[in-house]
Amino acid sequence: MTFNDILKESWLSISGNKLRSFLTVLGIVIGVMAVVIMVAVGETVQQSITDQFSSLGTNTIVIRAGAAQTAGVRSGNKQTLTMDDAEYLARLPDVAAVTPMQNGSAQVVYGNKNWATSMVGAYPAYQIVQNVEMEYGTFFDANAVKNASTYAVIGPDTLEELGMPKNSVGQIIRVQNTPFVIIGVTKAKGDSMMGSQDDMIIIPVTTLKKRLQGSRFPQSVQSIMLKLYQDADNNIATSQITSVLRQRHRLKDTDDDDFQITDMKQVMETMDTVTGYLKLLLVAIAAVSLLVGSIGIMNMMLVSVAERTREIGVRKAIGAREKSIIIQFLSESVLISFIGSMAGLILGVGLAQGVGRFILGYNVPFSIWPVVLSVSVAVVVGLASGVFPAIKAAKLNPIDSLRYE
Repeated sequence: MTFNDILKESWLSISGNKLRSFLTVLGIVIGVMAVVIMVAVGETVQQSITDQFSSLGTNTIVIRAGAAQTAGVRSGNKQTLTMDDAEYLARLPDVAAVTPMQNGSAQVVYGNKNWATSMVGAYPAYQIVQNVEMEYGTFFDANAVKNASTYAVIGPDTLEELGMPKNSVGQIIRVQNTPFVIIGVTKAKGDSMMGSQDDMIIIPVTTLKKRLQGSRFPQSVQSIMLKLYQDADNNIATSQITSVLRQRHRLKDTDDDDFQITDMKQVMETMDTVTGYLKLLLVAIAAVSLLVGSIGIMNMMLVSVAERTREIGVRKAIGAREKSIIIQFLSESVLISFIGSMAGLILGVGLAQGVGRFILGYNVPFSIWPVVLSVSVAVVVGLASGVFPAIKAAKLNPIDSLRYE
């Protein structure tokens, strides 16, 4: 028999019992569709995390004041980082830009509207470290930091909530009864692991410390962010930063660090590993549906062998070899699996893309893996499910088969 003959006969056999074949195919459809959707979910989560880190860059290092937590209690003095520390770190050979950072929240007033937003005090280098692009106006300069000027750079979401025009350069807002002049509006950037980049107001760190917070420690800051050169080694840079800060803070060899260093490159690598395991877990859970579907195919083929016992006996009586019988039943199981796998692939990709883009608003990445998986499942599941029934059919005694009613 030619390939076309085998395919035609397999189709006639499958279509002979439409309901049973449909239910068997449906099991494979659901299994493949579940796996495709789970793969899409895992890759979407991974892509989302990667996008958030890319907004900062893997060559970014964050230093936070205070020692690491021990048994749920943070030890050490929180006022451990200063603006001078940031300026010393800027002298390291691998450091491209440094900014101290002080965070806060404030009620911002414009006209008859007010909005609660976050305030960030920083140096002009914040624009480089955080990859901030300007839509209108400019960022404040070193003189603004030195003079604690009341200049502000505002995010587009804050702008919208206050009902301000898109180009609000020169407009006046009030924060704690202190007037600030808008000198720049940032481009929309979205959320990152550091929070929303669009709903905030950025001002000189000295202005935030002296005019708004009235701190007793005007030089202290909550954190310092550094951007390294692209060819810099993050591990070497981290060691240099640790050495400089320990020396400046006069820590003994037996003392713990009174600061915490977070290397974004290491964090991203860790998150990639975690999301990789998450994808494997999701696929493993969905694969249970495939196992059930393959059992369904095997069950159908065993029933088919029982129903066609007499037919098999006739074939063997007129000279059909065992190999031909095995090929015939295997082709039927593979065809069922192939139809289910392709339908599951189409439905899975369609649902993942449709729900992601039009309902959740996420751009679901398309991967070649679901296609490879579907083809593999069609062959492997079809063969694995059909081997036992096919061998059973081939081993039937032709005399007993002819007597079968």
